[in-house]
Amino acid sequence: MDRTIEGKAYINGTFEQCCIGITDGKISDIKKILKSGEHYNFGNKLILPAGIDLHVHFRDPGFPHKEDFSTGSMAAAFGGISCVFDMPNTRPQTITTNAILEKKDIAKKKSFTDFGLYAAVTDNNIEKINDLSKHCSGFKIFLGTTTNSIRLSEQRLKDALSKAHQSNKITLIHAENEQCLKKNRIVEHDLKDHLRSRPSACEQTSIKNIIDIGKNTTTAAHVCHLSSCEGFEMLRSRPKSLSVGVTPHHLFFDIENIDSKHSFYKTNPPIRSRFDRETLWNGVKNGFIDVLESDHAPHTLEEKENKFDQAPTGIPGVEVMYPLFLAEAKKDHLSFSMLISLLCNRPAELMGIPKGKIEVGLDADVVVVDLKKECKIKEENLHSKCGWSPFEGFHAIFPSHVFIRGEKLIEDHEIQVKQGFGNFVGE
Repeated sequence: MDRTIEGKAYINGTFEQCCIGITDGKISDIKKILKSGEHYNFGNKLILPAGIDLHVHFRDPGFPHKEDFSTGSMAAAFGGISCVFDMPNTRPQTITTNAILEKKDIAKKKSFTDFGLYAAVTDNNIEKINDLSKHCSGFKIFLGTTTNSIRLSEQRLKDALSKAHQSNKITLIHAENEQCLKKNRIVEHDLKDHLRSRPSACEQTSIKNIIDIGKNTTTAAHVCHLSSCEGFEMLRSRPKSLSVGVTPHHLFFDIENIDSKHSFYKTNPPIRSRFDRETLWNGVKNGFIDVLESDHAPHTLEEKENKFDQAPTGIPGVEVMYPLFLAEAKKDHLSFSMLISLLCNRPAELMGIPKGKIEVGLDADVVVVDLKKECKIKEENLHSKCGWSPFEGFHAIFPSHVFIRGEKLIEDHEIQVKQGFGNFVGE
């Protein structure tokens, strides 16, 4: 064994005081007592699986003034996330083999955490899916227009999902119907206008189409950032091959509880009503939702301070997601078992990676948490290049230590490794 970690670990659904043995980056043993030359004893602090974020926009390449793989992955690490999966709406968009390889090279040099990359499926590259699958971790389909995205026509969705399934890679879908969006487009002055221009019917229409396709195939697909009650109800009849995610901003914000700085909460799909938010929370607590995903989409303060109709859409969240929900679990608003399923177990299963559990044979990706160390989120303490957070002042519990593949990434809230430590996953 290279090292051992001792504490109150979450194993097989319960907390138990034990030691975790690590060899060559993998968990090699779990016992009450283990000894190695390098031993970390965290006493009664919690040892949890590190989080996995299926949905980040690190803006690299093309928009490094907003974020890059260095700052984005550092933010993820400080938030207890050991592995991220980056979206393809960069510049150039990740729609060709060359673009994937270019982004992979950038991330290998910069990333502190392990990472995967999605390729976008468009009307022009459907026939290239098999070739793209050799280099990416999965696929992303945008059915509705959003930030720097290339859409796939909804009538070609079945063909795209079928080809992606043949490559044995998951496909994530931004489910907003483009025709519905065009029909409802208006000049926007605030969040209510933004909501009217992207009504829940647009999400509902796309989700219905996805479900209809899924009923006749075993194609694995994932509906990103569910935001509406109507979409939720539609998904009650979803096939087992269809998973669904929800973001922190759709769980913590609604148009009734935002009274200023509307442009900072502008995102796609939009922040909706209190009833929508409460419906999503019930889905999280009752096991209806598969994963929590940050949809970390940073823009600079200057960009977000523009007039509402000119401000870009997107909200940062990769660093605060796990800490926010740890605070919720501490208050019994969410069980630890459900939280770990949503942020660790299920994302690892969907992506087919050996992470997400404290289990012999899996990557030794763990975080150390002291539930007594609750704090309020402060923008100046966060690490994203964008420099702001809508969660300023929210209660959170940040991990003191983060291990990836058994190596200390964070110790006492200080980074311990250099850029390029992260490995590519999901190939």
